[in-house]
Amino acid sequence: MSGHSKWHTIKHKKGAADAKRGRVFTKLIKEITVAARVGGGDSEGNPRLRTVILAAKAANMPKDNIEKAIKKGTGELPGVSYEEVGYEGYGPGGVAVYVQALTDNRNRTLPEIRHLFSKYGGNLGESNCVAWMFEKKGYIVVAKDRASEEVLLEVVLDAGGDDVRDDGENWEVLTPQDRLHAVHEALTAKGIAATSAEISMVPKNTVKIEGKKAQQLLSMMEALEEHDDVQNVWANFDIDEAEITEQRAAS
Repeated sequence: MSGHSKWHTIKHKKGAADAKRGRVFTKLIKEITVAARVGGGDSEGNPRLRTVILAAKAANMPKDNIEKAIKKGTGELPGVSYEEVGYEGYGPGGVAVYVQALTDNRNRTLPEIRHLFSKYGGNLGESNCVAWMFEKKGYIVVAKDRASEEVLLEVVLDAGGDDVRDDGENWEVLTPQDRLHAVHEALTAKGIAATSAEISMVPKNTVKIEGKKAQQLLSMMEALEEHDDVQNVWANFDIDEAEITEQRAAS
């Protein structure tokens, strides 16, 4: 099992608590605004916007909030202008970490992200130092009680998806970027509900990590996720389920 799927599981478990604090909605609204600014407010012609609207609906965001965020992006309503920026570096144990952020002040965000890397035994690197270790893919999570692997794989492959993997608690579906929505719609048509559907940075290989370094890394990942400007954090770690459970209990 990859660090990618395991970290997604951690995020999903704590998602309800985050939503209560408004953190999830804030991040989604930022992404909707930028997606609409870059590609226009019509989700049918804007794959990035269509993807984040799926995520917003999965998080039970009110339709009115989604529409307002789109209008801020297209300029129909006043709003903050966010800049997209990526940060790359290494966590404890040499794990590659890729951070996606949206900020209205790059000069504020950079030192704060650098501080979080160093605080937990990592270090921020130069642009493209770890990006090559990841592949941008469509990523869908389906709970195991929604479908058998055989049925899921048939639907996924017929719709142009790449693979179905077992991450322990869920099935993770990988697709080419441009087939994410087609696969998601095919699953929906078969009555197979997805927990989430997104464009993700999937690691090509993983690094085994355990003990103190594993706990430091998980703490760093969580601290980065909780930063107001950070939208997503991806890493190529492989950690035993027992370590994940220990961290989950402590957080």
